[in-house]
Amino acid sequence: MKIHVIHENAAWTQPLFEALEARGLPYEDWHLDNGLVDLEAMPPEGVFYNRMSASSHTRDHRFAPELTRMTLAWLEAHGRRTVNGSGAIRLEIDKMAQYAALAAHGIRTPRTIAAVGRNQIIAAAQALGETPFILKPNRGGAGAGVMLVESLDRLAAILDDPATEQPLDGTWLVQQYIRAAEPAIMRAEFIGGRFYYAVRVNTSQGFQLCPADACDLPDGRERFEIVAGFDDPVLERYRAMIAANGIEVTGIEFIRDRAGRVFTYDVNTNTNYNSQAEAKLGVSGMGCLADFLGAELAKLHREAA
Repeated sequence: MKIHVIHENAAWTQPLFEALEARGLPYEDWHLDNGLVDLEAMPPEGVFYNRMSASSHTRDHRFAPELTRMTLAWLEAHGRRTVNGSGAIRLEIDKMAQYAALAAHGIRTPRTIAAVGRNQIIAAAQALGETPFILKPNRGGAGAGVMLVESLDRLAAILDDPATEQPLDGTWLVQQYIRAAEPAIMRAEFIGGRFYYAVRVNTSQGFQLCPADACDLPDGRERFEIVAGFDDPVLERYRAMIAANGIEVTGIEFIRDRAGRVFTYDVNTNTNYNSQAEAKLGVSGMGCLADFLGAELAKLHREAA
């Protein structure tokens, strides 16, 4: 039996492979940029960890999430142990589904209106009734396509510009802009369904906030700082929400406005960790993740004995 890692981005996954190798854990690389699924075929034994990303299309892996969704359905139909299974991939590629799941657990999100079609998008912005606002694709990933829009005229210009990249599912989200108390957001990391740590992310350089080392800014500026001993009542709500949706590994992003209220706006079921920030505190997200996957594999061995 092995740990099978489902993904489409080798640069983001290599640190996990190194952590698994350091622990002597057997694993197999399932790079699902293309492939086939035979529902009658018997899957191999082991633990299957899904870290497929909604931003796969930005790396020319347009249909990797769809293939992953079918693969997870096949694995689960055969009773295989999946980590971040079908519930996770559903939320990964659908932000409106994320907001619905968050709201169901009493978690505050920015007001968001989904719209398909130019006139409906403008109507959504009019209904929101405030500027500036955020325009983002319903299926995005890594901050791709997120824009701060200052006016309705600017929105119309964006929509009419042939260079504007359209959302993969045709759905734009018009979202309330939360004015933060500082130019930063927070990201709460969960591994094995448990809170691991929170990291403060500097947002002064824009909305692309990927924490992976492969996403570091070229000038070497540090954007990530782990907050030692972070605690907030919202963490328990996050824990309940991810448990209800079959999510075990995630990074949840939230912002605190100038009145101190917490707004949650993104659930990343394909999460990464920044090694520079971790080194300062002596922690390792990929190491903790490898330990968790190893423990799940050990459970399967015990059950099979």
